[in-house]
Amino acid sequence: MPTRLHPRSIAAWLPLPALGVLAACGEAMPAQPPPLTSAALAAVTDKPGAPREELAREVDDLFAKEGLGETRAVLVLVDGKLAAERYGKGYSADTRLVSWSMAKTVTAVLVGMLVADGRLSLDQPAPVSEWQRPGDPRAEITLRHLLQMRSGLDHTEAGDPPYDSSEVRMLFLDGRDDMAGWAKEQPLEAEPGERFEYSSNTTVILADIVARALTPSEDADERREAVSAFMRQRLFGPLGMSSVVPEFDASGTLIGGSLIHATARDFAAFGEFLRAGGAAPDGVQLVPRRWIAQMREPSPTSGFYGFQTWLNRESGIDRDEAKADRGPDTMFAAIGHMGQYILVSPDQRLTVVRLGHSDNVERRAMLDQLFDVVELYPVRGE
Repeated sequence: MPTRLHPRSIAAWLPLPALGVLAACGEAMPAQPPPLTSAALAAVTDKPGAPREELAREVDDLFAKEGLGETRAVLVLVDGKLAAERYGKGYSADTRLVSWSMAKTVTAVLVGMLVADGRLSLDQPAPVSEWQRPGDPRAEITLRHLLQMRSGLDHTEAGDPPYDSSEVRMLFLDGRDDMAGWAKEQPLEAEPGERFEYSSNTTVILADIVARALTPSEDADERREAVSAFMRQRLFGPLGMSSVVPEFDASGTLIGGSLIHATARDFAAFGEFLRAGGAAPDGVQLVPRRWIAQMREPSPTSGFYGFQTWLNRESGIDRDEAKADRGPDTMFAAIGHMGQYILVSPDQRLTVVRLGHSDNVERRAMLDQLFDVVELYPVRGE
């Protein structure tokens, strides 16, 4: 009768390489990530405030992973210092990129400056002469309602077909020469203050209010120069944002809901200004801290939105109710069409900018990857 060998006896006479093969057959070895490229490592500073190679890999994935769209620029700042900076092919630190709706948050800051100056009032009827005629229910709309996107005006951001949307009609069709005039003409579809409806038209009305607070002139060139000078002297100049190019319509109104161009570094400077509570790098307070705090407060009808600013709660930043929100609840953001983000996390002392081009499906995947960058940093408090 042949002798039966115990498995341990087999192991005793097998050569070591064979043991390795058997182990591999029984248990899959974890896949090792590919080595980091020189470009990935060069994007991260020597002291980034997080594990350097992990940060380099997460930033690299924003550019290299399939299904995220095209990332054109990424900046990470910690405690106001550069931690990572990288650009896609054909883009650089000198390339101006479009804000899309990140411009809305800039417009909110301009309004805050004029409220602080005493030239606008937050809870009085909005200074829109067309609404002040006797019996016009729009007279109940306040500046606060407009800032929180709850004016009640019949503004549809996205229509089907697209050319039926209020945004497209205002920007490109019958409203394009006098965008604020067209937006202000629209009737109410709800009581002022009753419900949230995101609207680029609303922000253009705010931009028109800013212009009228700065100059009584109806001349397009004078309106354009008054607003440009105000932004330059009171905001962009003190922040060193020298690349900014805002767009205006034919009536001289800032297209404050969507069209400000700047470099990624200047968008990051704006994020740092928000993180600092409205202060410039030299400590000068450009807008009251209380105003920035109000921008970050959820409105009564939308816990995910403040004053022209997205909040990291109730699916605000990711805009996806099916997913749990990632990152601190205190994070807030300026967000633009096709995946433009300025993420500001005061409790992590962190500002992250991503600019690029992602469709709706790609944007969701890209934002998950962006939060992989954010979550490398601990919560430390403001």
